[in-house]
Amino acid sequence: MNTVIKLNHINLPVKDVAETSAFFEKYFDFKCIEIKGDHALAVLKGVEDFVLVLMSEAFNKQNSIGYPDAFHIGFLVNDKEQVDHIFEKLSNGGVILERKPSNMRGVYGFYFNAPGNILIEVSSSKE
Repeated sequence: MNTVIKLNHINLPVKDVAETSAFFEKYFDFKCIEIKGDHALAVLKGVEDFVLVLMSEAFNKQNSIGYPDAFHIGFLVNDKEQVDHIFEKLSNGGVILERKPSNMRGVYGFYFNAPGNILIEVSSSKE
């Protein structure tokens, strides 16, 4: 029996749900499909029905906030041109980008911090 295990969703606590939701909609083509409360929680749908849930840090019952230094989200795109296109789109939108895309660990890409202090990698393994 072949069992298929598919990553379905991830929940991320953020300081400003509305701002972070708008960011993922604008730059990474997510669609907000549900908002609970006064932006206490937003459910966004991405490619292949991946669900990104953004929740207010108020949901953290033990007051733990922030992400470990190496924690990040990775977006894999088809080629180097798409990496450059996303970099330009972010840059033109006023997003702070410390380094231009480059070759790193066998891929071409870049890192930056999204609203909510979420480290994001955009990369492609193809030239």
